[in-house]
Formats: sequence, C-alpha cells, structure tokens
Amino acid sequence: MSGEESDTIGFDDFIKIDIRVGTVVRAEPFPEARKPAFKLWVDFGPELGTRKTSAQVTCNHDLESLIGRQVAAVVNFPPRQIGPVMSEVLTLGFPDEDGEVVLIEPGKPVPNGGRLY
Repeated sequence: MSGEESDTIGFDDFIKIDIRVGTVVRAEPFPEARKPAFKLWVDFGPELGTRKTSAQVTCNHDLESLIGRQVAAVVNFPPRQIGPVMSEVLTLGFPDEDGEVVLIEPGKPVPNGGRLY
C-alpha cells in the first residue's frame, strides 16, 4: 500500500484471516519464477501439517538461513498456481528500504501452528 490509507474493516473481517506460525523445513531455488524466488515447505504443526509456497525473499534471505526459521503465513487462502508450483499459503513480510521482502518472524520460538491474535 506504500503510504496509502487503508479501508477500515471490522473485527469480524480480521478474524476471518487465519495467520499461523510455522517453521521452514525445506527451501529450494525456484529458477522458473518470473521474479527471483524460493520454494519453501513450512511445518505448521500437527493440525495443518507441512504446506508449500513460493516466496520472493531472495534479496534479504538465503536458502541456508531459511531452514529452521519460523515465519508467519496466511493459511486459509485457496491454493494458487505460481508457475509450476502450487502455493498453499502466503508467507508474510514487510518491505525494507529498497522495497524487498523481510519475512515476519516471532521474537522468540513459539509452537508451530499458533494463530496470530
């Protein structure tokens, strides 16, 4: 949104968005992507299991540093085809000063699958 004011939503709208924490258990290059990206497998615990996604985070994150990192993701969007990858979640991040994604992560380890509130 970069500086734009957003529309006001109600609390009921917010609780419809299921944002969970998970741990990246696998990360691979995604050379087929139009923009530089990685393929990630994120473990959201026993209730949700491991879900696959693609993430355009190559400027601020490398493959090795992603393994074991906890991230936040929207888990209740429908799957979306991103090139040859079926993305099952949307990992979340904020833009750095250059507009590149920095992944959101909890300040200390928390159980996988925990819901944001």
